[in-house]
Order: sequence, then structure tokens, then C-alpha cells
Amino acid sequence: MSRHAFSDLRLAAYCPRKLYYARREDDRSPPPEVERRRELAFRYEELTAAAADLTDEPIAVAPEKFRENLERARRRLDDWEDLRDPAERDVLLAGRECRGVVHKLLDNPPRPSLISAGSPPEQGVWDAQSVHAVAAAKALAWEREQPVERAYVEYPAHGVVRPIDLTVRRKARYRKAIRTLESIDGPPPRLRDDAKCDSCEYADECGVRTRSLRSMLGFG
Repeated sequence: MSRHAFSDLRLAAYCPRKLYYARREDDRSPPPEVERRRELAFRYEELTAAAADLTDEPIAVAPEKFRENLERARRRLDDWEDLRDPAERDVLLAGRECRGVVHKLLDNPPRPSLISAGSPPEQGVWDAQSVHAVAAAKALAWEREQPVERAYVEYPAHGVVRPIDLTVRRKARYRKAIRTLESIDGPPPRLRDDAKCDSCEYADECGVRTRSLRSMLGFG
């Protein structure tokens, strides 16, 4: 049975054209800084200790804000202890449609948690990460043969943890991403999204005119 990689599905939801270039170049390994930020998610207790020196840690906010965010997560999340000390980490899951590594696996009941090295949105999680989380939950449910109705996305460089319920809307976005992924057999149409295109490493090859280019040409 052929299963889609979580990373491919996430890119298909984010930008199908970016996935096309990444597949062609087989260029999907995260840089070392990403791994450093992800590792913060396994050190919450250490990092929030009063004596902890955060000066050289790869956090993206001031130390006071970082600790404040983690304290808020500790107070609000019933699963905090399991997130702080998960039953398993870096678990390979293979579901009916998708496969990939879940950074944390919480147990009783089973719930996956994904770790993002980036910044969180004001509310909830980014759409592509929502699709990734649904894929992970579905793969976990397939392996455990029991429903999984909640997942988490962690942004450890900010000390932020966001719960995700598998709503009908989120599942519909997942299905749309599956259809998009399975339909790619050549370069998909270019996006018209400044925020995504400005930071994309394939912008020059793609040929999309980013905000900076338009500014130089007098259009922005």
C-alpha cells in the first residue's frame, strides 16, 4: 500500500508548487536550527526553572514572555504533564493513507503532538499544520484501532502549545489536501500569496513576483 508522507501532505496544503520543487530536488531535510528549536519541547521543566539561563537558548521571544507562555499552557492544558513527559517520542506511524514521524505520543487516550520550529498564528494553528495534525491523528487511530479526536501543535521557541480538535472542517481540509497531493503530476499553478512567496527558497525558480521585486519595479 502506498502511503503519503506527512511532510508531503503538509506542503500540499501549504503550496502545491513548493512541494513539486521539493520533490524534484529531494530537498526536505530540516536545517540544524530547526532541530535545536524542536528539542526545546522536551525540556520545558528545565527551561522554566527559576535558575535556568535562557541566554543561549534558541527561543524567539524574551525569556520573561517565554516563561509566561509556558506557565499559561501549564495552567490551561489538562494534558500538560503528558506533553512535558510524553509516553514516546519520534514515533513512526503508518496509517491507511499517510505515514510519518510524530514528535510526541501521548497515551491513555492516544494523542499525537507535532513540534513546529516556527511562530504560531494569533489563534489556533496554521492551516498546513492543521492538515498535518489530522493526518497524524488518523494514522495513530489506524494503528491503535481506536478513535483519536485531539492532537497538539507545539511552538517551543515561543513556549506556545495549541490543542486541535478533529472537527468536520479540519477533516475536510485534510481530504482536500489528499486530493491535491494525488493530482500533482507537473508544476501546479503559482500561488498569489505574498507572505508565502517572499520567504520561499524556490521563489526565483518558480518565477513568482514577490513583494520585494514588485517594490523595486514600482508596483508595491
